[in-house]
Amino acid sequence: MRTGTAYLPLHGGNAPRWLFDRMALLACEITIVIVDEYGPQEFLLRISHPYWFQSFGCVLGFDWHSSGLTTTVGGALKVGLKDVSNDLGLYVAGGKGGTSRKTPSEIENVSNQLGKDFSKLIYSSKMSAKVDSAALQDGYQLYHHNFFFTKGGDWAVVQQGMHEANHYARRYHWLSDNLTSFVEEPHAAIASNLKVRPLNLTSKNSFGNRLVSTSLAAEKPEKTLKQFTKVLELKMPHREIIGKSDIKPKNLQKVLLSTYEKQPKNFEQLLSIKGVGPKTIRALALISELIYNAPASREDPVKYSFAHGGKDGTPYPVDRKTYDKSIEILRTAIKKATIGDHDKIKAFNRLSFSLL
Repeated sequence: MRTGTAYLPLHGGNAPRWLFDRMALLACEITIVIVDEYGPQEFLLRISHPYWFQSFGCVLGFDWHSSGLTTTVGGALKVGLKDVSNDLGLYVAGGKGGTSRKTPSEIENVSNQLGKDFSKLIYSSKMSAKVDSAALQDGYQLYHHNFFFTKGGDWAVVQQGMHEANHYARRYHWLSDNLTSFVEEPHAAIASNLKVRPLNLTSKNSFGNRLVSTSLAAEKPEKTLKQFTKVLELKMPHREIIGKSDIKPKNLQKVLLSTYEKQPKNFEQLLSIKGVGPKTIRALALISELIYNAPASREDPVKYSFAHGGKDGTPYPVDRKTYDKSIEILRTAIKKATIGDHDKIKAFNRLSFSLL
């Protein structure tokens, strides 16, 4: 299972400092237990599962159904693991808003520190974001991107987009294990209580559309723009995501000149070109579909806490005493494990950390 998606109501506000500090501590202790018992790759597997991630946030005491759970859990992990990342061999980059754009430089910093080439990790971070904004166009604008990775080069992504019109956020999960393509069926586990009608070029059913779109991008801009003008003359069916009104041929000429000069050999290379965004992909998909009879999929890849209470008082206010006790119990277990008392720490195997 490589990826997943979750929908959450869009909520404002932040976790109070007293809660966030505890979340960072508890997140750190739980992660140490998982890595100590199973290795850092197991943590990536769990964090990439939308149900486990949601349960993890609930255990940390955040609102069980809030969009803020994603950004706060990501932030708590980044803060909590900061001083132990080298020991665990597990690193967290990125975050919300402007912090997400620092992900490549943060990965590079670890790369320099370890003396390893992590250029592929930087590419993976950029492509996962590009796919979920351009190849899968569902109306959700990405605003959060966390990139988790190990010394060995394994990685996972948890990123989230918001839809201001319906007041929901959608979370996307990626995992490097067995990932053979960024552009075909990268989403394997999806959780949602709301479906949309997207432009889904990651579907196997969009294979022909991806081929034709790539071919069109490698043509002289004048030819592609002439074909797009023909599309505008056709009577278009109603769609939520694709529309002719926001795609103007003259605005495409510059980016099509760039794709023509670079001559992409496949859809992934096309998608990776700087400047190729949702509107360019929509235009090429329209031409491919309506002129060359290469349809694009409209199917949404959708499948959809109570340990310490929740910040919003649901199901009850955060119990600080119990929260601090949980942190202390985990710390004690870890200390015992480090001196060879593995029998006691194996009791954690019976806890429902994983919903896999």
